[in-house]
Amino acid sequence: MAEAGVGRIAGIVVAAGGGRRIGGPEALLQRGDALLVDEVCGIAQEVGCAPLIVVLGAAANQVRAAARLADARVVVDKAWGTGLGSSLRVGLEALDGVDVDAALVLTVDMPGVTVEAARRVALLPHSGALVCATYDGLRSYPMLLGRRHWSGVATLAKSDVGARPYLLAHKTEIVDIACDTVADGHRIDKPDQMGLFGLTRAAGE
Repeated sequence: MAEAGVGRIAGIVVAAGGGRRIGGPEALLQRGDALLVDEVCGIAQEVGCAPLIVVLGAAANQVRAAARLADARVVVDKAWGTGLGSSLRVGLEALDGVDVDAALVLTVDMPGVTVEAARRVALLPHSGALVCATYDGLRSYPMLLGRRHWSGVATLAKSDVGARPYLLAHKTEIVDIACDTVADGHRIDKPDQMGLFGLTRAAGE
């Protein structure tokens, strides 16, 4: 949980993509007996994120039926096919009126992200926070977005670039946290990568 005197932090798990390049939605990949979306939710919850918003899109009903999504509020991005930007907007809109200072954003297509990486990024949640995990010097997720930045991120989030346009416009405010030693920042976008992370398709998909 967040330390005393530190702001409250929500979680947004983006699990809406159709996984066109790997043959199906990333949210329906599994490692062992656990769906990847549930693993990522578990990371957010272990860090202390509350509430937890899960953004579904492709095969949303199938994911709802197969996943546990325990203690999560599920929202559906009807425009998921346009890319990450739309899903990020939907996740931030779901926090409208919620008493939190920042949101930790994780994506389900990065199976090498760990609790330790999320903890590093989420260490000091406050309304002005703008924190990115980096891998080999490149910014990626998890990402901590303070409430003061939400409207700007939502306005500029386009297609599959997510928060990148906003980050470029506010680069002097960003805190980069190197996570190379505690996580793998690769995205799953090729079928042969699944085996590297021990992933298989959910039964019945």
